[in-house]
Amino acid sequence: MRPLPRRLRHGEEATLVEHLGELRARIVVSLIAIAIGFAIGYAIHGHILTWLNRPLPADIGKPVTLSPAEPFLTTIKVSLLAGLLLALPIVLWQVWSFLAPAMEENSQRVISAFVVLATLLLVGGIAFGYYIALPASIHFLTNFDKQYYDIQLRAKDYYSFATLVLFAMAVVFELPMFILGLVRLRVLTAAQLRVNWRVGIVAVVALAVALPGVDPVTTSIEALPLLALYFLAVGLATLLEPRWRGTRSAEAATDV
Repeated sequence: MRPLPRRLRHGEEATLVEHLGELRARIVVSLIAIAIGFAIGYAIHGHILTWLNRPLPADIGKPVTLSPAEPFLTTIKVSLLAGLLLALPIVLWQVWSFLAPAMEENSQRVISAFVVLATLLLVGGIAFGYYIALPASIHFLTNFDKQYYDIQLRAKDYYSFATLVLFAMAVVFELPMFILGLVRLRVLTAAQLRVNWRVGIVAVVALAVALPGVDPVTTSIEALPLLALYFLAVGLATLLEPRWRGTRSAEAATDV
């Protein structure tokens, strides 16, 4: 049985063949993790579908299927998405382990902290989407002009919409990581973010409009945490930028 791929240390030399071998091994590990995640997702797909059905209004009932293959294909799709989500930490770790040797030790520690924070924000975004954004959106859409329609939800359409909303909220909650990354790379500065806060608000609202969601309720709910996270990122950038600047100055002095 072959061991898991070993992460190279910073500065450790390796041939092109060894790098390609490590890359292949990490891809294999990622694919195995996704396959195991899919198997787990399929094993508990009944619980997942019940979980996704809970935001539905009581008068709607369970989503309907309109073709013989739709229950099977919908279950496979939901199980695969669940498997990808379960395997995501392992996949991200494999990517990080492959790229880490090219970075200094201090940078590795900073990015490791970023990865942990990004994972927490991802979980927070999914939770916010499930408990707040999705129920509000479904309630608004299924009650809009309902006196004129016999409202029923098709399974594949509802689950696609639900997973899209959850994914959108997960992406929304990663905004601080994106802004802090730009500050860390010196593309932006905390002072620029503070001075141009009005431009930032306009950009955030435009991003909320561009995110998935055809109704004003979903768009508004996506915009509110975006604004809060934007100002959180500005505060974190103001706090962390001097430390990063001091670290860079110390590294430059050491190199000299």
